[in-house]
Amino acid sequence: MENINTPAKQEAAVKPCLQPRPNVLVSCRSPEGEDNALAVAYCCNCSFDPPMLMVGITPTRYSYKMVKDSGCFVVNLVEKSYKEIFDYLGSHSRRDEDKLAKMNVAVTEAETIDAPILADCPVNIECKIVGSIMTGSHEMFAATIERVHANSALIDKDGNIDFSKVELL
Repeated sequence: MENINTPAKQEAAVKPCLQPRPNVLVSCRSPEGEDNALAVAYCCNCSFDPPMLMVGITPTRYSYKMVKDSGCFVVNLVEKSYKEIFDYLGSHSRRDEDKLAKMNVAVTEAETIDAPILADCPVNIECKIVGSIMTGSHEMFAATIERVHANSALIDKDGNIDFSKVELL
C-alpha cells in the first residue's frame, strides 16, 4: 500500500550520495621532515575498540607518499571560520609551494607521533596507521587513535567533546 505522504523518488548520482561528510584537514610529515596538510573528503570512525578511524587519500596527492612512508597523520577538524584556509589547502599542491607557510598556518608538534598539528583547529586527532586497502580511486588508511586534543572550552566534565559548542565546516 502506497503512503500518499511519501515523497516521490528518482535515481540519483552514485558518486556524491553520502552527504554531509566531515570537512577535515589531514596534516602529515615526510620522513625527511617536510610538513604538509591536505583536505580529505573520506574520513570516518571505523572501530570503537580499539578507537580507530580511516582516511582515504588518492595516490596522486602529494601527501599520499608522506602519509604512507611516515605511518601516521593528524586529523584536524575545521571550524567555519577556517574555511578560507581549508579551501586553499584543498586546492593547492605542496608540489608548487609550502602551503602552510603561505597561509601562515600555526602548527605545533603532535605528542605521540611525528606529525604537525594545525593549532587553530578546535580538535586534532593523532593517528598511527595499522593497515590500508585500495578501494579504487583511494587508499583507505586505517589508524589507531593515539591522542585527541580539543580546545578546553569544548570539553565537558567527563572529558568528552561537546560538539554543540563548535561550528564545524
